[in-house]
Amino acid sequence: MKLFSVKKAWRVRVGALELGGGLSIETPALLISTRKGLPHFIPPDLLPSLPSPDSHLLQVSPIHFLEGLSPATIAKIGGIHKLVGLNEYGIAAVARDSIHSLPECKGATKFGPTFETPCGRLLIKPKDYVEMISCLRPNIWATLADEVPAWVSDKRNKTSVDRTLRWLDDCLALNPAVGSVFGAIVGGPSLDERKRCAEEVAKRNVAGYWIGGFGLGEAIDERPALLHAIVDVLPDAKPRMICGLGLPEEILQGIAAGIDLFDSTYIYTLTLGGFALTFSLDKNGNQDNFQSNQMGGDCTKINLRATVYRKDMTPILGDCTCHTCQNYTKAYINHLYNVHEMLAQTLLEIHNTHHYLMFFRVIREAVQEGRFEEYRQTFIESRREHYERVDTVSASESAEMDVDDKLSQVVLK
Repeated sequence: MKLFSVKKAWRVRVGALELGGGLSIETPALLISTRKGLPHFIPPDLLPSLPSPDSHLLQVSPIHFLEGLSPATIAKIGGIHKLVGLNEYGIAAVARDSIHSLPECKGATKFGPTFETPCGRLLIKPKDYVEMISCLRPNIWATLADEVPAWVSDKRNKTSVDRTLRWLDDCLALNPAVGSVFGAIVGGPSLDERKRCAEEVAKRNVAGYWIGGFGLGEAIDERPALLHAIVDVLPDAKPRMICGLGLPEEILQGIAAGIDLFDSTYIYTLTLGGFALTFSLDKNGNQDNFQSNQMGGDCTKINLRATVYRKDMTPILGDCTCHTCQNYTKAYINHLYNVHEMLAQTLLEIHNTHHYLMFFRVIREAVQEGRFEEYRQTFIESRREHYERVDTVSASESAEMDVDDKLSQVVLK
C-alpha cells in the first residue's frame, strides 16, 4: 500500500491510496462503516450504486467476529473478502467501533484493552488481536490503542500512551504478515502526550497512522491544536486515518489538519434516526438553503419520519443522482418508517452515504484548485448564519405564541 501525494497546501493535501489489485482511492476519503464486513443496511447488490471507486473502502471491527463465525473459520474460507464476496473492495480493520464496541478506559489493563461485545466485556490481548487480523486478512489494520476520554487525569493519560506504544511493539513483533499496519496514536487532551505518542509511532516501521481518542469529550475548539501536534511530526508519505470525527464541520477540521481517511458512523446514526442529509454541495461551500428549514429540518438534514412528508411525492433532493432519489419519494420512505419496514433504512443509508461521498469529492476539488480554506470558511459561516436566522425566527414565533396564550386566557376569563 502506498500514498501518492498529489497536492499539498500547508497541512491540507489530496492524494491517492494504492491498495493493490488495481484499486486506488482518492484522498481525503470516507471509510464505509460495516457490521462484520457489510454496510449496516445496504445489501451487497446495491453497493455498486454508490459512487465508484469512492465507496470501495470499508471499515470493519475484528471485535465483531467474537460472535458468530470464528476467525479460524473465516481463515479457512479465505479471509473476510471471500466471506462477504467483495474481492474488489478494500477493507480496513480497526478495533474501535464507535457504535458497537467502544473500548472501556477503566477496564483496560497492561495486557490489553477491554471491549463491550455481544459476548460480554472481554479482554483483548495483542496476541489475540493479531491472530484475528491474520485470519481476516484485511488490506489495512490498526494496532490496539488504550483510548481515554478527555476528563481523565494526566497520570491516566500518560499511562494510556505508554500502553498503546507497548501494544504497538507487541503487534509488530508478532508480525502477522497480512495487510498494511497503521500505528495507533493517542494522548487525550494533552498536547505533550499527543506529540510524544506521534513521535514514538513515527519511529516504528508502520505503513500509516491511526489517530484515536477523538470524539470522547474534547471540545471542538481544542481539536486543531491537538491534531497539529500529531500531524506536524508525521512524515508526509504515509496516510493518516482517524476515528471520532463525523459532522461536516469536523470533517473539514480534520482535512485542514492533514487527515486522509475518516470513519462514517455519523451516517449510521443519521439513518437510524430517520434523517436524510440535505446540505448543499455547492462548490463554493454556500449553505444558504432554506428548503430543509421549511420542511421540518435544518440546513444539514431533514427528518423523514415527520408527518409533513406523508404526501410529499418528490425525491429527497431533486438534483441528487443516488439510487434512492432516482427511484423513490419522501412519501414512500415516510410510509416505510411508519410500517417499520427495514427498506426505509436501506434507502436512506444509500442516500446519506452517496451524499457524504459527494461531499468528499467537492472537498478534494477545492483542495486541488487551491481554494479549500475559502470553501471551509464559507461552508461554516453560511451554516452559522442560517442557524442564527432560525433561532431568531423561533424566538419570534415563541413570543407570538406567548401573546396568543395570554389573549386566549383573557377570552376564557
